[in-house]
Amino acid sequence: MKPLTPLDNIRVVLVETSHPGNLGAAARAMKVMGLSSLYLVNPKCEIDDEARARASGAVDVLEQAVICDNLDQSLAGAVLSAACTSRRRDLPHPAFTPRQAAPELLSQAQTAPVALVFGSETFGLSNEQLMKCTWLLNIPTNPDYASLNLGSAVQVAAYELHCTLDDSPLALPEFQRAGHEEVERLMIAMEQKLVEVGFLDPVHPKRLMPRLRRFFARAGVEKEEVAIWRGIFNALNKI
Repeated sequence: MKPLTPLDNIRVVLVETSHPGNLGAAARAMKVMGLSSLYLVNPKCEIDDEARARASGAVDVLEQAVICDNLDQSLAGAVLSAACTSRRRDLPHPAFTPRQAAPELLSQAQTAPVALVFGSETFGLSNEQLMKCTWLLNIPTNPDYASLNLGSAVQVAAYELHCTLDDSPLALPEFQRAGHEEVERLMIAMEQKLVEVGFLDPVHPKRLMPRLRRFFARAGVEKEEVAIWRGIFNALNKI
């Protein structure tokens, strides 16, 4: 049996992909760099003959793809997620290039799933979808022409992961990160409590919750820390 490597714990998540050729190109880019776990969120096209032709020898990656209704489903169990997007200065999340992000992604992938998230060809990822991810991933490009094909973006990110895995020994993560679902439940509970005590105005929320998400994304919240916060909110509910 093939031994488990960090690459086996890395998901490539494609959100609302509209062109079957791009599904095939992404699958081929993944397999040539040792990735095999493909998640498709609400795809707008079928895995058809064009997709299989573009995949070439990576049809198995396509056929084993997990189909999800929404982004939360595709991130279930993931302890770290990086959303590929053009540089966004209006969003507060930590942003890295694929080369910068690769060591930590691979380190965490030694013990738990992590995800690379790519948006649709036309609209990319919405702010809400970006906020659900831990990091933003910016691929350096020509500022005068920053348009990058979906398959090419997957190829660049997968290449950096493969090179990093080959070039340097990986240390095990220092702590166990909380999973996506745990963090999302915490953020929902926190938002509800802040509204309840009058600290957050739901009509004019400004950027409070995105900044709190940034705080937890930057800190890399642990399972035990999530449990502490949930315990605090439960205690407050009894007052």
